[in-house]
Amino acid sequence: MRIGVNARFLLPGRLEGIGRFSDEVLKRWTRSSPQNEFVFFFDRPYDPRYLYGPNVKPVVLFPPARHPLLYLAWFEGRLPAALKGCDAFFSPDGYLSLRADARIPQYPVFHDLAFERFPQDVDLFHRLHYRTMFPRYAKRAKKIFVVSEFTKSDVKRFYGMDETTVVGGGAASHFFPTDGQKAREKIGGPYFLYAGAIQPRKNIVGLLNAFDLHKKNTGSAMKLVLAGRKAWKFAEAEAAYHAMTHKNDVVFTGYVSDAELNELYGGATALVYVSFFEGFGLPILEAFHAETAVICSNVSSMPEVAGEAALLVEPRQTQSIADAMRLLDETLDDRARALRNELVAKGRVQREKFGWDKAAKIIAQTVEFAPAPPKT
Repeated sequence: MRIGVNARFLLPGRLEGIGRFSDEVLKRWTRSSPQNEFVFFFDRPYDPRYLYGPNVKPVVLFPPARHPLLYLAWFEGRLPAALKGCDAFFSPDGYLSLRADARIPQYPVFHDLAFERFPQDVDLFHRLHYRTMFPRYAKRAKKIFVVSEFTKSDVKRFYGMDETTVVGGGAASHFFPTDGQKAREKIGGPYFLYAGAIQPRKNIVGLLNAFDLHKKNTGSAMKLVLAGRKAWKFAEAEAAYHAMTHKNDVVFTGYVSDAELNELYGGATALVYVSFFEGFGLPILEAFHAETAVICSNVSSMPEVAGEAALLVEPRQTQSIADAMRLLDETLDDRARALRNELVAKGRVQREKFGWDKAAKIIAQTVEFAPAPPKT
């Protein structure tokens, strides 16, 4: 087969979410299917590290597409002609080409439908584009892949589509247990960790307020580390930070490398991931592999990923988050260490339910063994 691939999110130093999914799945799929040719379509100069084998051919199609008008120019203007000769098109960020030859089966991955549930967090142009195009993508798709049962239910709720396949997610091999001593020394003591972009849906304001409340109520010596870049609409989070009583105990690292993030996981007392909404919640699984305790929200896909291996909290209740912090704060009570160890042990079991090998295998088998499109 000749399989076209949307490779726009394979960007060095910027593998978050969809980029991480793209990298982990595509490297496994291309290497396990040497009989197939994969045409990777990039929207900017590519890094050779993402050409995973001799069966991967890079093609750069301009313009770089990071705006609704440029999405249309790329997917509906440039891509249709480039797809000629391909037997299938796989798109890990969910976008398809509606103008491409209808005989070419297209396979998107829908990670979440956050723009349907939280439209206020998306600017007007993107919101209109997503709400116009994604229902059409759903109808155009030969098969829709989703990352969780929760996203599967959302695709049915918003688009009336039942035929979706759950592939899950995984944690990369560079997430593994460490003693975390280097990170604790750098931070200056024990700390809670948040890993991810700084944007409204991640509930950074609630996290900062809960940490401030925890410090106020307990006199804890804990610090809070937020590891991630400022994405969009972060002004509210900055205002909440500046209003904190204990802001001197909060550390913003910005974007960190994979090795640095793993060290931060290893040194953390717990990951605190209290997002309002997730399609999967990859940091939860990364923490399980780093053998770090987890506090996470009880909404959307997060209970599905966490299972019984995390303390679940109500993300809109500051006290709920602060209470979970107190339970795991080993600077206050030795019993916190026992609870942390219990959660880590459960995380070892829960993490085995997911994996990039499983996701890549499901996708490969679905695409490669689908009935071949008619030739003319």
